[in-house]
This record gives sequence, structure tokens and C-alpha cells, in this order.
Amino acid sequence: MNRRRVHLAVATVIVALSSLMTVTTAHAAGSATVFYKTGWNPANIHYGINGTWTSVPGVAMDTACTGWKKKTIDLGTATTFQVTFNNGSGTWDNNQGRNYTIGTGTTVVQNGVVTGNAPDPCVTATPSPSPSPSPSPSPSASPSASPSAQGRATVFYYKKTRGWSSAKIHYQPTGGSWTTVPGIDMDEETCADWAKKTVDLGGATGLKAAFNNGSGTWDNNNGADYSIGTGTTTVKDGVVRGNAPEPCTPEPPDTTAPSVPTGLAATASGTTVTLTWTASADNVGVTGYEISRAKGEETPVVRSSSGTSYKESGLDARTAYTYKVRALDAAGNKSAYTDAVSVKTGDGPPPVTQGTPLGGDPRKDSIYFVMTARFYDGDTSNDRGGSQNIRSGNAANNDPMFRGDFKGLIEKLDYIKALGFSAIWITPVVLNRSDYDYHGYHGWDFYRVDTRLETPGHTYQDLINKAHAKGLKIYQDVVYNHSSRWGARGLFVPPVYGVRDEQWKWMYSRKESGREYDPMEEHQGDDPGMTAAQNQMAKGRPYNGDLWSTEEPAGNTCRNWGTPTQYSSPEGYRIYNCQWPSPTSGMFPAKYYHQCWIGNWEGEDSRSCWLHDDLADFNTENAEVQKYLIDAYNRFIDMGVDGFRIDTAIHIPRVTWNRRFLPAIYDRVKEKFGEDKAKDFYVFGEVAAFVNDKWNRGSVNHSAQFYTWKERKDYSADDEKAAIEQYTYEEQLGTGNQPTSTNAFLSGNAYHAPDHSKFSGMNIIDMRMHMNFSDAQNAFNNGKDSDDSVNDATYNAVYVDSHDYGPNKSSNRYAGGTDAWAENMSLMWTFRGIPTLYYGSEIEFQKGKQIDCGPTCPLATTGRAYYGDKIEGTVTASGYGEVSGASGPVATTLGQPLVKHLQRLNQIRRAIPALQMGQYSTEGVSGSMAYKRRYTSGSTDSFVLVTVSSGATFTGIPNGTYVDAVTGDRKTVTDQTLSIGLNGKGNMRAYVLDQAGNPAPGKIGADGPYLK
Repeated sequence: MNRRRVHLAVATVIVALSSLMTVTTAHAAGSATVFYKTGWNPANIHYGINGTWTSVPGVAMDTACTGWKKKTIDLGTATTFQVTFNNGSGTWDNNQGRNYTIGTGTTVVQNGVVTGNAPDPCVTATPSPSPSPSPSPSPSASPSASPSAQGRATVFYYKKTRGWSSAKIHYQPTGGSWTTVPGIDMDEETCADWAKKTVDLGGATGLKAAFNNGSGTWDNNNGADYSIGTGTTTVKDGVVRGNAPEPCTPEPPDTTAPSVPTGLAATASGTTVTLTWTASADNVGVTGYEISRAKGEETPVVRSSSGTSYKESGLDARTAYTYKVRALDAAGNKSAYTDAVSVKTGDGPPPVTQGTPLGGDPRKDSIYFVMTARFYDGDTSNDRGGSQNIRSGNAANNDPMFRGDFKGLIEKLDYIKALGFSAIWITPVVLNRSDYDYHGYHGWDFYRVDTRLETPGHTYQDLINKAHAKGLKIYQDVVYNHSSRWGARGLFVPPVYGVRDEQWKWMYSRKESGREYDPMEEHQGDDPGMTAAQNQMAKGRPYNGDLWSTEEPAGNTCRNWGTPTQYSSPEGYRIYNCQWPSPTSGMFPAKYYHQCWIGNWEGEDSRSCWLHDDLADFNTENAEVQKYLIDAYNRFIDMGVDGFRIDTAIHIPRVTWNRRFLPAIYDRVKEKFGEDKAKDFYVFGEVAAFVNDKWNRGSVNHSAQFYTWKERKDYSADDEKAAIEQYTYEEQLGTGNQPTSTNAFLSGNAYHAPDHSKFSGMNIIDMRMHMNFSDAQNAFNNGKDSDDSVNDATYNAVYVDSHDYGPNKSSNRYAGGTDAWAENMSLMWTFRGIPTLYYGSEIEFQKGKQIDCGPTCPLATTGRAYYGDKIEGTVTASGYGEVSGASGPVATTLGQPLVKHLQRLNQIRRAIPALQMGQYSTEGVSGSMAYKRRYTSGSTDSFVLVTVSSGATFTGIPNGTYVDAVTGDRKTVTDQTLSIGLNGKGNMRAYVLDQAGNPAPGKIGADGPYLK
């Protein structure tokens, strides 16, 4: 019998074997009395006689004496039968999937060991000094057992798992004394990986034992010691098998097929079919079932299940299907199929309406950046803490890492619009896989949305559609550079060595045929086969039995498979080769993944090596990898997202972006939605140059602006060769021979049509300004300095801090003060580029706090803290930056001075096209942060003069009337000069030229603490 979660009932039981004794049986040959050692109350015995099983969970056993349950069963003409035990609440002991084979007479089952023809364990018996020959052995006994073996125990111990070269056995015969520490050598001749010792027990019925390597490393069964009986016993990875065949002698092949499943039934609900059946029996144990599904004359489809039920969804509506099921065992034997059953599906769900990008120039937008899992919790049912929930301190705060979700984001769209934003950048949405993956950057299945973000009626598609309905764009964070450390499902998932020995069984789930990783199903720490400490470590960990293999798989490329290393885990457990993914282990094939660690962050290897041990670096120059990623992200383009923020863009060669990924994005959007939408699809890359100079330590290949340009020569057709050629060519040309642009600059006072003919398709996050935003003046000066080397800096995404760093590569969120934040915002919202704000910065949320500490501290103490408490309540946005109603904590948040400042800045920027899309100039301008901007297109002509925090004088400007958008002040210019008096950090003036056909908007919004 197999069960979805099988647990051995051995946690509180001391491992000991009863001896085989000559007793007078009290039962006829047609019956069996079974004694079961357990702490369960109640306990059930579920058994099968000649293939016919009792109904689950079986029949209740009677209490025989303390710690023992008993049941007498009529076998009829049968001489053996199959048995499993359970506690009636879903916890099973099925002999690790093999079932127990029990014969007639009295049988004792204790800690996985079957003793046939045994005395009643509830009656104290005196062993015979010279045991008489035993009756014929039960089916589970070793065929080689003989009367002469009853006075001794032959013990085999498996050394390989622990990496021991030799072993000692320290033992105590029943009723006797322990050997002297460390025991005696297990030095009898045997095969590799095993140690052997035969112990003379005299009149003893068994022994307790612990094992060690003679150098202080022990295996004492987690403090319980091992209990071993007479005859031959094997001890392997914490499992004792009594009456066992010698491990060095191959066991006879299992050629007996399981019995045919019975009671197959099928029901349909919509396009979902559910199958159930009664379990099969097997002489060793059923390991799973194959389900054959047929539709008309089509070739049947075969699926698998580990239990006695199966469900599949997404079938064709109103269609007849036939199913049949057969059982499998560990030896590969298969039963015959059941008779087929037929079922007809019902109506399918209504078709999903895919979204359409909103379109429009992305420079018209301002962007609000949220970490979805940390923003707002709309549905607590999908909250998940993961395996680090307790260690991190999140559990103590009732703050699981996956807390926010799409439902929460949908519910707070009006909050974001009320701030004045028209675009939302969200962290990656693909299914992640790691111990601490709430951020989304450990993608495992790039074709699925993470189940911890979605709930029925609030899917990713629902978020896109509902955001669009409110006039809000969705920019999806995407990762092309790396997958999770466990690979990428559908491309390559590395086999991982994962022996379930006493050290590591908390880490590795028992393998279950057909079962896959699902982060919504977390281990709850209730496995009686593990200690309390092991259950604690396993708690929150999703099923991972789909990854690991103890035996070396066919075609394995990882070197030294399963051999112990010199390293240990923090708990002191020995780490084995191939246990943890690594680029240098041979575990990953070179055609899919790079094979090295980064040594020089400004060197070529930064584009072709791993960043970190949990970021497996794709070989993005391989065509199969390229197709996997392109096809994956095409699915999200088809859903109607409005743009991609590209993570770790600098770690992929520009030539690969320009040849493969960027054209693929453009072509797919054009194919689905037309050329105009393709041009408006905003792609902005994280080219992380964490320095304060124009060129990243002199390396053009590692400077942000480099990625905005097309290639200027031809390279080899092979992408890997081309990457090296491009790196060498551009590096030799150096910083002085890179292309320049005037696309961001006015020509005097005139706007000119930008030249995007050499544009790569990738815009950039403005790393130069970000790194220098310790104060606004510094950011302004440095930003201007880089703009001539960017294809078009008016498309730069500009922010002060993010989920990774604050200015100057600080590990903390910005803490410059409220006035400084107001000044930063006034600059960002009026200077060239697209202003971007990290969630919570509108109220200086978590200012000065460490942004990220991994699982070493609670998220509540970091810059990635949960924001939902600040926005509880209701809010209705009547427009961008406009609130028609709010209640609860969100009303308090919206009333904060910095929020009022932000709302007005968004209103002003939206009303003046030059502040959105205009080129700029500081020619003829005096003042610390002062500039003129203009945008001309068709009938639109927008010209504005801006100064931030202090006064300025503008000379050589067009004559005419200028109206300030902040105060409404009007100034008439007749001598091409306009002077502005201003004193106030964060305050600003924006004088708009009032023209026929393009009138100045006048004063926009109400005075606040900064704009006044």
C-alpha cells in the first residue's frame, strides 16, 4: 500500500526484536494473531487476503497490554496475507511502501521488523537455554536462517552513506553488559560499502547497538540505539531489517505483478474528471498506478498517481473519455488494466479574455514599484512562510514571507492611482523555488504563475485587466540571466544526491511517483519517523522528492556522486558531493548553464558565470535556452502586460540581447497588438553599474548606457563566439570611441526629432543618478554628465532607492529626511526620465532600515517589510492624484505631507507634456538645479522653465507670457530673460510658455507643505 504522506510509527518506540522461541500456538493454521507495537490509540490493521483488501482504514485492533495492539484474523485457506497499519487519521506504517507479509500463528510487528511464530509479547517468557529448531520460516524470514543461527546475530552496517572507511559496533546483549567504548571492529569479510560482524549472544534474545567510525563519529539512532534480533540483520540509513538476506547477495528478482485494482469509478465536474479505485496488493509493495485515458480514436494518454485517486482538469468540454488503471511495483511489474469506465465532461469555463497593452508613450507615466508578496494581503489562504519561517523570526511576527498577493494588489489599485501613478512595476510572477523566494527572482517554472500569488477570481490576468480598466499599466519584472539553483522546469532540472539517512531525512521528502513540487503544500512537521528537531527543520518545506536521487542516475555528469565532502551543514551534518547545485560540479550541462563563478565583476566572466549559489546562470548563447525564455515570456506578452523590467541585464552580453531577446519582444508585441503598441512597450534593464563615474571603472561593456545601442559591426554567427568578439572589440575601442547622442538635449530652445535608428530596444534604470542620490544636486549633476552617451535618456527610469540598494550602494533604505525626499521628488518629476518610487517611500516607510538580510532577521525589521497595515481601509481615486473618499489607516497615510507633495507633482507632470517627454538644456540657465524643457509634436508645443529649491535666471528664451504651474504667477518676457526667486527645499517653479493653441495650464492643485 502507498499513501500520499506515508509515515512510520516508530518515533516513540525503542527498536528491539523479540527472539524466535518454541511456543505452543493457540490458533489453527487458518488464522493469524498479529501484535503491533505502537503508541497510537486507536490503531487499525488494513489487510489483504488473496488480493482482497479491507476497506480503508481497515479494522480496529484491540489493546493487548501497554504499548501493544492485537488482532486475530481468519485467513480461511490462505497461509499468508499483506498488512499495513494506521492511526485512523492519515498516518500509515506500510513498511516503507513494501507492506508487511505475515503468516499464520502469532506474529509480532515491531519497528518495521516482523517476527513470525513469536510468543505473546504481553506475557513474560523465559528463554530456553538451548532453543529448539524453529518452525518453517515465514515468507519474510531469511531462507538461510537455521537453528544454529538462533544463538547469534550477524549484523551488516551500511558505511557508504556516512563516508566511513571502517566501522565498529558497540553493543549490549539483552540482559547483559555493554562492550567497552568504542566497541569492536566490524572486520568480517563482506562486499564494498558494508561492514559485518557476527555476535555470539549465548542465551540472549537480541542486542542493543550503536555504531561508530573509531574516530568519534557515532550513529546511535538519534540517541535511541538500535535493537537487533538473532539471525541476519541489516542496518542501512537508520532502517533496521531483521531476518534479512545478506546484502552482498543479490535478492531473487521480483517477478510477481500486483493484483488488478478494483472498484474504479469516474465522476465529472465541468471539465474536471476525478477517478477513485481500491488499492492493489503486491508481494513486496505497490509503488503507484498508471492511468490510461482515451478520447475517441486518439492514442491513449498515460498518467501516474501514487495513491488511489486521480484528478485532471482542463479536458475538452462535453466530451466522452474512457479510463482504466493498473498497479506497479518497485521491480517494474505491472498488473493488468481494470475494465474501462466512461465519463462525459460538462461545460467548460468561459474563455479567458486576454488583456491588451494600454499603449501610449511610456514617458507620460510615473511608476510605482511594489514587491507583490510584501504589499497587501488580499487573501490569507495563500500565505506561506516556507522553511525559513521560524528561523527568520517571521513566524513570531505572524508575517509569512509570501503575504501580499494579486488580490491585495487589485484591492489597492485605487491607492496607487490616488498617489498619482499610472504604471506599476511588480516583482517577477513566475513559479519560484528556493527556501526564501518571496521576491520572485528564483524562477523554476517560467511557464507558470506562482501559486502563492493567485487566488480564484484574482489571477495575474485579472490583475492586468483590472489595472487596465483603471488606466494603470503593468510592468512585469523578468529574468533572462538565471533560474533557481534547482534549474528550470521544462529546460533542465539537475539530479541531486539526496540520501534520506538520519542526517538528512528532514530535508528530503520521500519520493512519490507522479507527485511534483507545489509550494502551496508545506510540510507541517508531523512525521513520527523524525525527531522533534528534524520535524522543526522540515516544517514549511514543500515536497522535493521530485528532485533527488540516492542512486546515481543514468547519464549523470556530476563528479563524485554521493561521496562525502569535508564540509558540514550548520547543524553539523556531513555534506555530500552533488547534494547542492554548483556550476563547477559538472551537475549542469554546459549547453544549458554556465560552468564558473564570477571572479571579476567588470570582466568578461561577469557575463558568463554564476552570480550566487542560488542563481543558476543560463547559457543564454544557446539556442535552446533562448527559445525556452522567449516562449515563456511571450505568454505574458500575450496576456497584455505593458512592459518588462529586465533583471540583471548586465550579466548577458549586449550582442545576445540585440540579436535574440530584444527583437523577440518587439516582434511578439507587434504580431499580437500592432506596431504602435510594440513601439510603446517599455523595456528597461537593470544594468547595475554601482559606481559614481560615467563609465563603470572604464569598462564600456559594464556601463548602463552601453546597452541602449545597437551593434556597429558584424560578429560570428555563433552567439558564444560573438559575445567574446564583441567584448574584446568594444573594450579595445574604450570610452572615448563610444557612440553619442543629442536625443535628450534641446538645440538652443528648439525641440528636434530624436534619432532612434541606433536604439537597441532596451532602455535603462538610471544607475548614475541612483548611485548619486545622496542629495538631489549630486544626482542632477551626475545625471547630466552621462546623457550624451545614452541613446535617449528621456526614457531612463529614475529612482532614489529600491528593493536592492539605496544611494551609493547603501544597504539601507534612504534616510535623508522628509525635506530631502521632497526635493528628490521635485527633481525626478520635472527632470528628464520616468520617475519611479519604491513602495512606502511616500511616507518614508522603513527609512534607514537594512533593505535585505535574507532569513537571518525578520522581514518586519527590513526595507521589505509588509506595507498592508498602512493602507488598510477603503479609498476611491477620482483621478490620478485625486481622492474622492478614504477611511481607516489608508486615509491617514494619504494625509501625510510627503503624499500630498507627491500627488501634486504627479498632477503637474501630467498636465505639462514637456515635463513628460521633453528634451532639456541648461544653456543660458543659472541656478543650482534649473533647466528648460520642450516637447513638440504635431499641434503640441510645450515649453517650460524649471528650478528646484532655489532661484534661477533664464536667458535667451522666447519672449512671451509664462505662467507658473505651482503658484499661478504670470511673467511677461520681452528681453528673452526670466528671473525666478525661490527659497525652500523641495519647492519648485515651473513656468510654462502660454501660446495660442498651447495655453499654459495655470496653477495646478492646492498649495502644500513644499509646493507653495
